[in-house]
Amino acid sequence: MMVRVGILGAAGYTGGELIRLLLNHPEAEIVFANSESNAGNLVSDVHEGLIGDTDLRFTDEMPFDGVDVVFLCFGHGKSVAFLQEHEVPAGVKIIDLAQDFRLAGDHDYIYGLPEIHRSQIAAAQHVANPGCFATCIQLGLLPLAHAGLLTEDVVVNAITGSTGAGQKPGATTHFSWRSDNFSTYKLFAHQHLHEITQSLNEVRPADAPRVADPLVEGYAPDGAITVDFIPYRGDFARGIFCTAVVRLASSSDADGVAQLYRDYYADAAFTHYSEQAPDLKQVVNTNKGLVHVDVFGRKVVITSMIDNLLKGAVGQAVQNMNLMFGLDERSGLRLKASAF
Repeated sequence: MMVRVGILGAAGYTGGELIRLLLNHPEAEIVFANSESNAGNLVSDVHEGLIGDTDLRFTDEMPFDGVDVVFLCFGHGKSVAFLQEHEVPAGVKIIDLAQDFRLAGDHDYIYGLPEIHRSQIAAAQHVANPGCFATCIQLGLLPLAHAGLLTEDVVVNAITGSTGAGQKPGATTHFSWRSDNFSTYKLFAHQHLHEITQSLNEVRPADAPRVADPLVEGYAPDGAITVDFIPYRGDFARGIFCTAVVRLASSSDADGVAQLYRDYYADAAFTHYSEQAPDLKQVVNTNKGLVHVDVFGRKVVITSMIDNLLKGAVGQAVQNMNLMFGLDERSGLRLKASAF
């Protein structure tokens, strides 16, 4: 089958990457790429990496009756407002890349992390695509959570490239500030924390032990897993590199941790356990997630990494589209990392 696609908010980084993927997808056709501010302009005039690849033009129209699925590439909070003001036909599937529907609530959006919700995504009409930091951190922690081995608060450090801040310039995205620089932001308060803890507690056994630290601000008295997350801005364009430190209840629990990860991701389409400590270039420009563990007594250091624009955004969104339409999950996503 050929999936007919509409893209809203098509002029940003995610819109451009999505167009690039779909132009090379053997079973997808872009019907429209909506951008009011660029209506009439060639897509390749904005996304210059597509020069010679397409003569598609942006449009301010939204012909929903001609598509099977719509990707919402808006900024956070804009998807809800758009859907309140516009009616998308009931038969058109929606994949939202904003954070508007990621948390459980009064809606029918399935959280689109295939590593835990593959079957639900396949049956879904509406999918909320996970955040980039959230995807990377969850891939690192889900196997331990599922096995009931997260017994204390988890400490996570992760660094992201500048494209994670979006295309609109800001004080911390200018080259002169970002180059050769490094900084923290939103300590313990990043917006992706909520979806991370939602998933970890979803897969965690109900009777799993939990050692509480009453001095940790924000500790959940019901025994829920909490994450202390410190995000960093890096001086590179794309990719997320994450390390998490987990203290297990005993050193005996750590003996089989590596095999636990191998087994958990054995059938995953794009997430792989790496026997050696991986580096960021192994995932940049791919839809892969790589995970590795190092064990020190009863402490485990988990390293996970993704490309924030692909597995952290539109690559995962296309992966979800494939599942929703019964296609090969890897279709259009067999991307290779550069050797250099």
